[in-house]
Amino acid sequence: MGEGWQNAAGALEHQADRSTKRRDFVKAMGLGGAMLAMPSFVAACNNDNNISGFASSATLDFSSDVGVLNYAYALEQLEAAFYTQVAASFAADLSTSERAVLTDIRDHEIIHRDFFKAALKDNAIGNLEVNFSSINFSSRASVLATAKAFEDLGVSAYNGAGRRLTDKGNLLIAGKIVSVEARHAAAIRDLLNLKSADFAGDDVVDASGFDVVREPGAVLAIAGTYIKTPVTIKNLSA
Repeated sequence: MGEGWQNAAGALEHQADRSTKRRDFVKAMGLGGAMLAMPSFVAACNNDNNISGFASSATLDFSSDVGVLNYAYALEQLEAAFYTQVAASFAADLSTSERAVLTDIRDHEIIHRDFFKAALKDNAIGNLEVNFSSINFSSRASVLATAKAFEDLGVSAYNGAGRRLTDKGNLLIAGKIVSVEARHAAAIRDLLNLKSADFAGDDVVDASGFDVVREPGAVLAIAGTYIKTPVTIKNLSA
């Protein structure tokens, strides 16, 4: 799917209108290195969520790389939808700097979502309908706690999915995206516990210095709480 990635990157460049704020955030957070390898990662996202209709169901067939990439696409849809709703009406008790960080993370997640959709083309699953009724978007504590859970879940999901990819190009792209997701996770943890070591807490990094790994079934069991569209898993061998 190497050509597909290139075409997707080129298509997303047409959305470009990078703001100084986002460039500054990328530089400050150290995201530039991971993102510069693909043009789409330095192209600004389209801040419109662009969801015009939802799929009645979605099937993730892990017998090929396409299924694994659709799995990542599903998770990026969830994260993009969450941060879009956060930024649409910020909780009053979020500071200006916290709002800026959440806005930039939203932009990255939308880029990731749109990148997968463009690369997968006709093989992409449809738009997933989300259910965020359990989240209090008017509360800083609720928003940041959910952001932490989503980012930690996303990193562990990419960690668990990597071994299922057979194409080295696809594995490379997944590695670049998960590194950005991990930076998001660390940034959110810093907002929750400033000047603590929680950015790499022992709940996500073990004593050997390795990050948490979750298999797709476990990830979707958690993510499914927030996804209204029925998602079916096929050919998920050990």
